[in-house]
Amino acid sequence: MNRLDGKVALISGAARGIGAETARLMIEAGARVAIGDVLDEHGRETVRGLGGDTLYHHLDVTREDDWREAVAATAARFGGLDILVNNAGLFLGKGIEEASLDEWHHLAGVNLTGVFLGTKLALPALRERGANSAHGSAIVNLASVAGLVGSQLDPLYSMTKGGVTLFTKSAALEFARKGYRIRVNSIHPGVIQTDMGAQTFAARARNLGSNDVDAAREAALRTHPIGRLGVPTDIAKGIVFLASDDAGFMTGAGLVVDGGLTAQ
Repeated sequence: MNRLDGKVALISGAARGIGAETARLMIEAGARVAIGDVLDEHGRETVRGLGGDTLYHHLDVTREDDWREAVAATAARFGGLDILVNNAGLFLGKGIEEASLDEWHHLAGVNLTGVFLGTKLALPALRERGANSAHGSAIVNLASVAGLVGSQLDPLYSMTKGGVTLFTKSAALEFARKGYRIRVNSIHPGVIQTDMGAQTFAARARNLGSNDVDAAREAALRTHPIGRLGVPTDIAKGIVFLASDDAGFMTGAGLVVDGGLTAQ
């Protein structure tokens, strides 16, 4: 189940956190993996630790040339591309009144423009491999529960992730209409214990006029009925599933992995 034997994946923002864990699980499942990030030292260290048939490439997801080069390097090294994971993302943690226009542009550049460019520039390689695959190629976009329900902490982040949610559905429909064998799905994490998760605790504390990050973490924990916060493996397993042929009848769907947060 969830095997990726013979598949080639490119994961953005994969120097650490969910992206790095996804790379690890994909390699275990038989894939060859390229990871891209702007954190070059972390990225190279991650690749060394992963072993297997892996590649690191510098990738600023807001730059077309970086995407072209990352896709080309992946295809040259591994012979093609079957899976794109648009994982790179930012959390701002500011309200509408506090956020500056420059901060919005930076947030939207990574969370929205990065997903658009990754999808557009990986499309030819994905389409080529998908044409000869039983269930086609796969794109998995990292959205968020903040792309399904409102966010008190960061409405601008919610705005970008809502965009990713509907872009996923629209891209899936466009590719189906054109006869491209490319499935496009999104995954929606709850609060995950990563660097970004830590930023949400700090933002929650700041919004409450406090520096008590531990209390903010406990408050976040109480919103997850399952009784714990998520860890990167929880999300990585969902990504591997959506990328695998086990999800061959899924496109335009959103997989919610949130410990019950949005069930309330």
